[in-house]
Amino acid sequence: MEISGSQLLERAEAMIPVLQERASEAEALRRIPDETISDLIEAGLIRATLPARFGGAEVNYRTAMEIVALIARGCGSTAWVFCNLASCTFKLALWPLQAQEEFWLANPDSLFTGNLIFPCGKAERVDGGYKLNGRWPFGSGIDHACANFFGAMVGSKESSEFRIFLIPRGQYSIIDTWHTSGLRGTGSKDVSVKDQFVPEYLTINAMDTRNGDAPGNQVNNSTVYRLPLFSMFFTWVGATVLGIAEAAVDNYVEATRSRVASYSGQKLADYGTVHVKVAEARAAVASARRIYLGNCDEATEIGDSGRLPNAEERARYRSEGAYAAKLCCQAVDLITSASGGGGIYDKNPLSRAFRDIHAGTAHITQTWDPNAVTYGRIALGLNTDNPLL
Repeated sequence: MEISGSQLLERAEAMIPVLQERASEAEALRRIPDETISDLIEAGLIRATLPARFGGAEVNYRTAMEIVALIARGCGSTAWVFCNLASCTFKLALWPLQAQEEFWLANPDSLFTGNLIFPCGKAERVDGGYKLNGRWPFGSGIDHACANFFGAMVGSKESSEFRIFLIPRGQYSIIDTWHTSGLRGTGSKDVSVKDQFVPEYLTINAMDTRNGDAPGNQVNNSTVYRLPLFSMFFTWVGATVLGIAEAAVDNYVEATRSRVASYSGQKLADYGTVHVKVAEARAAVASARRIYLGNCDEATEIGDSGRLPNAEERARYRSEGAYAAKLCCQAVDLITSASGGGGIYDKNPLSRAFRDIHAGTAHITQTWDPNAVTYGRIALGLNTDNPLL
C-alpha cells in the first residue's frame, strides 16, 4: 500500500510521546530499543527514502528532514539512528540494480547503516571486485542493520579513489566502543573489516554520486536521487540537531511558565533576563529551520529545472547547514544557562538535550570551521578542498 510524505509526518509525530518515554532506556542500553526499531518499520518510516518502484515513499529532502526532526523531538538518539538508516536506504538507490534487487526484493524494510570515513579503509582491486580492510568509528545503529556501507581509499597515495562498499552482516565485526557523553543511545560502535572480498556490483565510485549519473540513476532518476549526495548530506544530521533544539526550547518555555525560583520564590517568567534568553533561543531555532529547509527547497527546485547545483551552491549548502547547527547549539546553551541547577539532573530532559546537541554538532557536516573554509575558498575563486561535493 502506497504511503505519502504527509502520512509519514503524521506517524512520526505520533511516535514522539513513546520515544520520550524510551529515551532513558535507549541511553541505558547504549542503543535503540528493539521495540522502537519495530515501531519505525511498522509505521512505514523505514520506507520513507525507498524508491517507489520497490514500494517506498521516495520522499524529497524537505520531507525527510521534517520526519527526522519530529523523531528527534522524542529522542535525539533515535533520530540519529533513523537518519543513518534512512540515508543509507537512500544510498542503495544509487547502486547497480542487481544490488538493489538483492536486498529489496527479499525485504523492502531492510535496514542499512554506513561509515563513510574514507581514510579509515583501504581497498585493492582484485578479479571480479575488491578486497577491503579497515576499521571505522561511529557505526550508528549498526546492531540493527542487515548490511553496512563503508568508505575506503583505492590505489596509491598519489592516485587514490574514493569508493563506497556495501557489505552484508556477518562479513564485518562490531566492536563495542560506545561509551560517550552524548547521543548515548545510538550504539555508534566501531566496525572492522578484514580481507573481505566485495563484488563489483556492491561498490561504486563515490564521485559518481555527484552529478546524477550513479549506476542506480538509470532506474531511480527522480530529482531527489540525482542531487549531489555529499553536498546534501547536511540534511540528515542537521534534522536531528534541529529537532533536539526545537524540543528543548519548547519544553523549557512550557516548564518556565509556572516555575518558581528556589531561592527568591519569584516566578521565573517574570524575569527580564529570562525573556531575552527565550526570545533569542526561539529566534535561533526558527532561523536554523528556515536555513535547513530553505536549502532543501532550493536544491530541489534546481534539480526539477533540469540542472544540478553548481560548485558554489553545493559548498554553500554545507556551510549554511553547519551555521544552522551553530544556531541550534546556541539555543540549547542559552536555555541551559537559564535553567540553573535543575538543568544538570539526568531526570531533566534538558540535560540530555545539552549533551546530545553538543555530540551532534561534532559531526563533520555540522562542524562550522571545515565547511566554512570550503565555502570561503570557492567564494574567493579558489579550488575546493572537498572534491566529493
